[in-house]
Amino acid sequence: MIRIRRAEPGDAVSLVELAEAVGGEEGRWILATDTWRSVSEERRYLKTVLRHPDATVIVALDGDRVVGRLSLSRDPHPASHHVADLGLMVAESHRRQGIGKKLLAEAVIWARSVGIGKLELHVFPWNESALRLYESFGFEREGYRKRHYVRDEELVDAILMAYEIY
Repeated sequence: MIRIRRAEPGDAVSLVELAEAVGGEEGRWILATDTWRSVSEERRYLKTVLRHPDATVIVALDGDRVVGRLSLSRDPHPASHHVADLGLMVAESHRRQGIGKKLLAEAVIWARSVGIGKLELHVFPWNESALRLYESFGFEREGYRKRHYVRDEELVDAILMAYEIY
């Protein structure tokens, strides 16, 4: 059974393993490739997030194993303080089982609780599965950002998507 909860510093090892596994996949789904934060850096990050009212990390667990991660961070600019940036990854073994939607639903609950009205994310144009997930949840495409990121020394495009909470 999949459980969803807020990440804790003790999840650092599992979260690093998940990110490195997803980053190393041939599909090139996330910005990171074969390296992520170190476990100690991830632990420090999670401790900071737990104390910070404008950010959260939510995990999906299958038993004790972290199989999904969703990170949220409010935009610090006063003019867009109602917006939060979102990042999501699910272990390859657990995709297409509803975990992404469960994490997104929890993200909406958290966002409402802190007064965020809009969630934003970027998706690589070739990540059709992610595009389908986000659109089925209610995200809309808001723009196309050419050569927006550098990934393995290559400039890559990104699709900007958003979900209106209110």
